[in-house]
Amino acid sequence: MNRNKFSFRSFFSLINQLHPQYIKFFVGILLGFISAGANLFVPQLAQKLINNFKSISPTLAILTVVIFIAGLITSALSGLLLGIFGENIVSKLRKQLWQKLLKMPVKYFDDVKTGEISSRLVNDTSQVKDLLASTLPNAMTSLLQFVGALVIMLAMDWRMTLLMFVAVPLVILVMLPVMNQSRKIGRVRQDELAKFASDSTDVLGEVRLVKSSNGEEHELAKGNRRIDNLYHVGRKEALINSVTQPITNILMMIMFLGILGYGAIRVMNGAMTMGALVSFLMYLFQIISPIVVISQLFNNMAKTSGATERIQQILTEPEEFAADKAEKDIASAPLKFENVDFAYEEGKPVLRDVSFETKPNAVVAFAGPSGGGKSTIFSLIERFYQPTGGEILIGEENIENVDLAKWREQIGLVSQDAAVMPGTIRDNLTYGLRREVSDEELWDALRMAYADGFVSEMEDQLETEIGERGIKLSGGQRQRIAIARAFLRDPKILMLDEATASLDAESEAMVQKALGDLMQGRTTLVIAHRLSTIVDADKIYFIENGTVSGAGTHQELLKTTPLYAQYVKDQFK
Repeated sequence: MNRNKFSFRSFFSLINQLHPQYIKFFVGILLGFISAGANLFVPQLAQKLINNFKSISPTLAILTVVIFIAGLITSALSGLLLGIFGENIVSKLRKQLWQKLLKMPVKYFDDVKTGEISSRLVNDTSQVKDLLASTLPNAMTSLLQFVGALVIMLAMDWRMTLLMFVAVPLVILVMLPVMNQSRKIGRVRQDELAKFASDSTDVLGEVRLVKSSNGEEHELAKGNRRIDNLYHVGRKEALINSVTQPITNILMMIMFLGILGYGAIRVMNGAMTMGALVSFLMYLFQIISPIVVISQLFNNMAKTSGATERIQQILTEPEEFAADKAEKDIASAPLKFENVDFAYEEGKPVLRDVSFETKPNAVVAFAGPSGGGKSTIFSLIERFYQPTGGEILIGEENIENVDLAKWREQIGLVSQDAAVMPGTIRDNLTYGLRREVSDEELWDALRMAYADGFVSEMEDQLETEIGERGIKLSGGQRQRIAIARAFLRDPKILMLDEATASLDAESEAMVQKALGDLMQGRTTLVIAHRLSTIVDADKIYFIENGTVSGAGTHQELLKTTPLYAQYVKDQFK
């Protein structure tokens, strides 16, 4: 799409995907046309009232008031229908975007800032609604009002109309460069708003890091730069608006004074009645208003062009979920990596020719230096990413052929950051479960995770709000909530990503006991940092620089892999 040109085809292609209730739109437009028609009729009645001022007909006066009020009512009904139509559109569009975002692969969120996505979801959709439900219908009714008033004015006095009409091309010619600049600035403004929203979301989301690192001055300076950028864009926009308004006003004033002067001469010469002059001036005002509305249309089209393009970009992104996949039970099947390669960015491999196999109900540990690729292996198993080479099998089936939701339903991940959602303890325990869970079952899971003690001591127990990112819980408590959630999921494959790495000794002991119980009777993959976990594993894979440089039990690796022996000595001395 041309970045500087609004495309009705692209815009309505986006709208048609939402199956809008066009009946409301067309009825709203029709009522707007009726209101515009009433407004065009009122000056004619006003002309008769003024010309017959000494003997005003009560019927004519009442008719004038009735038509005027009817125009107001139909205009209000038109606005109501179009407003409901617009809200329906923006609601459907946001639902479609939200559904799309939740189905998009993790890689997309690696590349795009959360604040920018939020801006697309809120600001860009609102821009689409404003154009469709407000600016465009207003422009259509204004166009009818403009043409209708022009035709009536020509019928009333073509000479005065010709005088007025000379100024219209001048207005358009003068305003075209200004409108083009407005279009460009509108797009820049939307982009800068999205960047500012993204940066502020990132900073406020990590406000504790900012404060503990004395980062206030840095973030203040960074935020001020963004605000200054917005200010400079806004200043240019203000300049455009400040130029637009006076030019329009001057041209309209010249037109008005010229017509008024010429009309006064014609009234004095008897070629025109006073009522006709007043009526003509009323039509003149009805022509001025549409010119302003149509100029606003071009400005909003400029802003909506960028919004439409960005929304379409999101909607055309590939999704990670695919239909017609097998729903395989993975309980008794071995998991195998066969010559797997992976890179987050092209030309920068993270994993190279990785091969290993896990037997059902076995404990497999991955050890090695930080940054070697251990967590990436877990991400590939979770199917957050696809291998760039080789394949991952469950039994003899490529995991890509297994229904993604069913696959993840059978996998439980407990990581060192113990991700939790804002809400209650109950909400977090049952998060993602597709079944009803009783309180008794929740307390059983908490007991198995050694979390029932601290939860029962809380005033609201299961209904306790844990705050954003679980800030009201300690690290150990968050971990045990995550483990309790894993108990409820009853996964076939359990993955532990250094689950006790950041805990104090007491919390680590409690979590380790819970993990020991959770590992019973299921395939367990462990990224290990504790010697006891490595020693007790059925098999250990030593991952270094994205490759498997050794495999076997603890004792076997000590004898066959010098790098492993050195790693154990360095890590656990």
